[in-house]
Amino acid sequence: MAVEIERKFLVNSNEWRSLAPGTLYRQGYIPTNPDVTVRVRLVGEQGYLTIKTPLTAISKAEYEYPIPLSDAQSMIDSACKSLIVEKYRHKIPFGGLVWEVDEFIGQNAGLILAEVEIPTEDFAVELPNWNLQEVSGDRRYYNHYLAHHPFQTWKNYDSKQSCL
Repeated sequence: MAVEIERKFLVNSNEWRSLAPGTLYRQGYIPTNPDVTVRVRLVGEQGYLTIKTPLTAISKAEYEYPIPLSDAQSMIDSACKSLIVEKYRHKIPFGGLVWEVDEFIGQNAGLILAEVEIPTEDFAVELPNWNLQEVSGDRRYYNHYLAHHPFQTWKNYDSKQSCL
């Protein structure tokens, strides 16, 4: 079992855009117990099956396995129903870590999040200047939540303003 410890931030500028190309991620969520996330993900030509269970606000037990692309596509189409999240992920090295900037599309368009995996919960993270506010532990910014409650349906969502 791997433990994923990550911090998440809303992004407030476009300074990150020229730092790395994006890769399209398409992922679906299989309905389960509210404390367990079962995700099927397509990244380029590879499929993945991931199961996550909570440990703390920023740590999760994570079990991830590569699966055939055709199996991943079939599972998303049949088992995930409309619980789909699509985004472009940009991997940007900064401060000795790799930041993943997710630019959401579809029903979550307008939302841009940066997340960084860290080795321990108390690890000191150097923040790039394109982060606005930390949202680690705020369930609204988990992809699983966004699949059920898309960003564009949020009460305070303004398509002209988005997160920038």
